[in-house]
Amino acid sequence: MRDRLGLRPGRPGRLVAGLLTVALLAAVAGTAVALTGDDAAVDAVSETPGEVRGRPEPGQGPTTLDVSVFTPDATVPGADADGRRPAVLLAHGFGGSKDDLADSARRMAGAGYVAMTWTARGFGGSGGRIHLDDPAWEIDDVSRLVDALAARDDVRLDGDGDPVVGIAGASYGGGAALLGAAYDDRIDAAVPAITWSDLEQALFPQSASPVPYGDRPTGVFKQQWASLLYGAGLGTGPAGAGGSAPADDGATGDAGVPVDPLGEIPDGADEAVDELLCGRFAPAVCRLYRGAATGQGLTTDGRRLLARSSLTPAAVRGYTAPTLLVQGTRDSLFGLEQSTRTGSLLRDEGVEVDVRWFEGGHDAGGLTGVGDGGDLVEPALDWFGTHLGDDAPPAGGQDGGEVELTLPPPQLREDEVEQRATDLDELLDPATTEVKLLGDPQPVVSPPGGRPAALTSLPGLSAGLDLAGGLGQGYALAALPGATAVFESRPQAETLTVVGAPTVDLTVRSTASDATLFASLWLVGEDGTASLPRLLVSPLAVPTSEDLVRVQLPASTYRVEPGQSLRLVVASTDQAYAVPSDPRAYTVALAGDENLTLPTPRTTAVDSAGGLVPQPLLVTVGLLLLAAVALAAWGAARARSRADSDPDPASADVPLVVDGLVKEYSNGFRAVDGVSWRAERGQVVGLLGPNGAGKTTTMRMLVGLISADAGTVRVLGREVGAGSRVLGEVGALIEGPGFLPHLTGRQNLEAYWEATGRPRADANLDEVLAVADLGGAVDRPVRSYSHGMEQRLGIAQAMLGTPDLLLLDEPTNGLDPPQIRGLRGVLRRYAEGGRTVVVSSHLLGEVEQTCSHVVVMHRGRVVLSGAVEDLVQATGSTLVTLEGGDPVGAARLLSGLTGVESAEAVGSDQVRVEGPVRRPRLVEALVREGYAVAGLDGRRQLEEVFMGLVGGGEPAQLPASGAGGSDAGAAR
Repeated sequence: MRDRLGLRPGRPGRLVAGLLTVALLAAVAGTAVALTGDDAAVDAVSETPGEVRGRPEPGQGPTTLDVSVFTPDATVPGADADGRRPAVLLAHGFGGSKDDLADSARRMAGAGYVAMTWTARGFGGSGGRIHLDDPAWEIDDVSRLVDALAARDDVRLDGDGDPVVGIAGASYGGGAALLGAAYDDRIDAAVPAITWSDLEQALFPQSASPVPYGDRPTGVFKQQWASLLYGAGLGTGPAGAGGSAPADDGATGDAGVPVDPLGEIPDGADEAVDELLCGRFAPAVCRLYRGAATGQGLTTDGRRLLARSSLTPAAVRGYTAPTLLVQGTRDSLFGLEQSTRTGSLLRDEGVEVDVRWFEGGHDAGGLTGVGDGGDLVEPALDWFGTHLGDDAPPAGGQDGGEVELTLPPPQLREDEVEQRATDLDELLDPATTEVKLLGDPQPVVSPPGGRPAALTSLPGLSAGLDLAGGLGQGYALAALPGATAVFESRPQAETLTVVGAPTVDLTVRSTASDATLFASLWLVGEDGTASLPRLLVSPLAVPTSEDLVRVQLPASTYRVEPGQSLRLVVASTDQAYAVPSDPRAYTVALAGDENLTLPTPRTTAVDSAGGLVPQPLLVTVGLLLLAAVALAAWGAARARSRADSDPDPASADVPLVVDGLVKEYSNGFRAVDGVSWRAERGQVVGLLGPNGAGKTTTMRMLVGLISADAGTVRVLGREVGAGSRVLGEVGALIEGPGFLPHLTGRQNLEAYWEATGRPRADANLDEVLAVADLGGAVDRPVRSYSHGMEQRLGIAQAMLGTPDLLLLDEPTNGLDPPQIRGLRGVLRRYAEGGRTVVVSSHLLGEVEQTCSHVVVMHRGRVVLSGAVEDLVQATGSTLVTLEGGDPVGAARLLSGLTGVESAEAVGSDQVRVEGPVRRPRLVEALVREGYAVAGLDGRRQLEEVFMGLVGGGEPAQLPASGAGGSDAGAAR
């Protein structure tokens, strides 16, 4: 009997796991997501177990998936007038089951979503075999789960059979999320974490010069990781276990056509032995592993299998779901380069994609450091809140794409990390720094059987171990005498921030026809101590007929501090990889200009987090802070006396005047180039532009966080500098909020206000707490807050004392759709009281609904400014909406009318007409030819204006009413 969910009641799953599986679950499948959120909302969630029918396995008959659906009751916000909500699919890690995600799903439901978890095919209580997220099997299952959600009466729909749904998962579940979004365009947003893009490159990596996909040589087998995965698959039980009924129809496929049951592996073993050796792996997957593990290499069939489970250029065509890629810096299974490849493919397809690199990964115990509690749900909730609500921005790409990453800050403990930001364009095409390496050609021996092997890490088990760091033995184990070539730089004179994969050119000679080597890049202190960032190495498999080999070293994020040198270590063995068993001798030498190329893109500080600072350092920092405060006070006094003594009478009543701002960095890059605009009383001004346009740099100069190289900023006629008294009239939230994590939200606001020295009664604390809308959470420590809660508290902090000028940088980050709607009204009402609001944003639809005026920046310059109403009005432009019909044919018809300069189909039912033609004439012409006209609109969307300016990469011709370049006028 089916329930109202369209699911059949399911059977309890069985716990089948051995010691190896337990170890693997701690590292690989241990990506079960722990959530933070409102306990009361979670209590209002109910769970319904059930089953969804999957594609039948050959020779096994019907296959079912073990499913649970978590639904909030009516008291939880998020439902529309019909009681429908957006849905979320949560996918588990390899060797796991839906039970791993129960708490996560409850928290998702507590946030207002219908959450569905399932046990993947071949695991736990689900039937079938393990195909490694093959589109024909596991990804087909994802589509069937989407079908089940579409059939529910409490899930919001985009159309018939098309639910509003996001998908998130980590590791194996991240592969399901990424490929599910690639193959099912009904998925509206995706958050894949610590997962692969190219499965062959992940399991058989090699660092030779890039070659076209599918044409590269076979790489170096990642033997230890593959063994752990294989063991976890065996631990799931025999092939017929867990929900697959025996075939009762002569082993037929979907259409009843007889198929080969694929029950045998052609190695002479009998069927019982094959069952034992393969567990619930599909025979083709089992053959792939056994061939690689026994030294037979990767066959053509094996490569095809891995390609099917990868995000190939063909698979990404048509991908539309906005995607947040979460990848760990401590991950020898799926490295940072996997997310970089995915980001590049999605960006080229025009998909909105952001990237988050965090201090964690498979080698650090899973998702450590992703969210406040090491969870995936916090960033997923932020992402889904933006892309699954009523006010979600339209699907489509954006210039760049935000990238957050982590670096160990200088002078702090190694377990502390600092968040930095860049954009995807910088990540994919970064600035570089060349470092000279020194060293003569060196012989390297590969011993018989590949033993002894260098030891840099224990895949999946390295969390908490110091294998290559401060114990003093790490380097000796990783650089075995006679089996290693070493090249080193001179000590560096300045700090280098490395983000990405360094490269170096080598020449390699071998006594065999090929060479297998392992390259790593070590940091060497002034005392000679060597440490290996994130314990990562790059395998290298090349034919020695090549004169030059370009080695791509492990992608990571770290700093090279002054006085440190860089050491390139090239070894013939590594414990984690398969190596040739025959004895060999290599000669390794630096090639070309002998330079190591380090990717050093521009990054911006976002926030910092981590453990406790050592007590002696606290004393030192305290003394430095006192000195800094004294110096800042002296500098601020000078700035105040200079700025506050020279008000400008002409702008004394204007909240903000920006005149000719310039900011140029030491490398010659002009982030802001002659920017001029103004914001008047009563205005909500949107500062718009693609990533990298200079918006945040401008915002920072507005409040004196950084100094301008030229130009001025005046608030109420007074020039702004560090410490200017007039900044007391400015409230700001720039680059995200910063709070003391051990204090409550209320205590943080109170402490902030007390630091201003102004009377408590002037803070208007009750009013700003209403804006934050934190409920009882306002009296909980901030460290327990989600990103969205911190963002709302940051906006409230900026509004303390109701300043005349309010500056908000991307204020909707982390807010869900109802909160974004509420913020619109708050900002409009704030400005209507005679004050001014400036909002920096890349969300065009949000700006159009919130702001009265806009300033558009592109490549550091203002290209347009003015009232939103004036910019979207277009007297010579008409948008015609048809009721059915053919917009292409209608455009062709209208283009022939006198006065029509151009007519172009827009979407599936609209035509944009340019030219001074009377609108009744347009309607008459269309109706005469049988078209039904549903409406006319003489306005443009702000997005059309914006994309006309920056969408092509160069500023377009501006409307006559606008102003461009550095002469752009006031936003009035």
